[in-house]
Amino acid sequence: MNLLQQKLSRYTAPQEAKAAGVYPYFRAISSEQDPEVIIDGKKVLMFGSNCYTGLVNDPRIKEAAIEATRKYGTGCAGSPFLNGTLDLHKQLEAALAEYIGKEDVMVYSTGFEVNLGVVSALTGREDYILWDEQDHASIIEGRRLSFSQQFKYKHNDMESLEKQLQRCDPDKVKLIVSDSVFSMEGDVANVREIVKLAKKYNASVMMDEAHGIGVFGEGGRGVCHHYGVADDVDLIMGTFSKSFASLGGFIATNKEITNFLRHHSRSYIFTASITPASTAAALKALEIMKAEPERQENLWKLTNHALDGFRNMGFEIGNTSTPIIPLFIRDDFKTFAITRDLLEEGIFVNPVVSPAVAPTDTLIRFSLMATHTMEQVDRALETITKIFRKYNLLP
Repeated sequence: MNLLQQKLSRYTAPQEAKAAGVYPYFRAISSEQDPEVIIDGKKVLMFGSNCYTGLVNDPRIKEAAIEATRKYGTGCAGSPFLNGTLDLHKQLEAALAEYIGKEDVMVYSTGFEVNLGVVSALTGREDYILWDEQDHASIIEGRRLSFSQQFKYKHNDMESLEKQLQRCDPDKVKLIVSDSVFSMEGDVANVREIVKLAKKYNASVMMDEAHGIGVFGEGGRGVCHHYGVADDVDLIMGTFSKSFASLGGFIATNKEITNFLRHHSRSYIFTASITPASTAAALKALEIMKAEPERQENLWKLTNHALDGFRNMGFEIGNTSTPIIPLFIRDDFKTFAITRDLLEEGIFVNPVVSPAVAPTDTLIRFSLMATHTMEQVDRALETITKIFRKYNLLP
């Protein structure tokens, strides 16, 4: 065994969880990603999906992906910078620019690559990146690759953000980067105050709307539109792997910024383009989201019903006000065990443990889709309550 193998062999946490019968990852699904899925031949209610619109199995989107594959093939075999730009990509970028209300859009192969390539490229050595301590891992990796000075502020704490802004040279570029909806605990960024502080200190703002688009705002345009500050946010990021029922991501901003990014963003220049099928799927999903507001309305009916239900039963759910509902457990082993027990009862949820959160903040992540029924939500509430009581986590 060489030195690398020796070092990595000391990582035994997965083996220990498997031996205890509570390993919760890589659970193979053998059906569509609907509100009900098949795991090990058994029907299970899916409350672990990020497809808030419920479009991931929509026949119209499937057909659009199939037709694009017939016309363009299965891939582009190159980056957008070289041979990988299709007219279909341009159609999607134009449609997204109109939808978000920005001058231009760039489409990346994944949402992770958007944040990686944008955050790392925009600011220089004498500039500043200011980031929320609970920002998504893709933002963290992007700022790690940047040579800029970096200041972390306390989660959603505007006093902390202002203190960090005061540390910055007023004549240098300052980029504030935040999730709009925080993906683990479901709380919403204080976007209005972030914009106010940005104006006060001549800073720029980038908002990650991965979990906001399809959920908030008219036509699902996101948190920035919902709170009326989209015009004041310099860069709006989105991903296709959630509400758009596809794969990929985008950045919406002005033409000066996209001109720079098209020639400097490494995860854009050196990665093959989003596939034709994924592009067509995202384009069709966008069309449906705008045309079917009842989908978003139903999502909020389900969300408010679930939020009220969990609160009334005594669950600790933090500050969420979104279809992402954290059920705090605050113990790694119990989190794994409850995830296992719920799956055995026919409920699929996601465990969130350290290092994704602090060991004292471990939780079950319960998330909703517009295509769930009220009966399915009630069944989940009843089952989860039973299992949490089994572990003495409820009154």
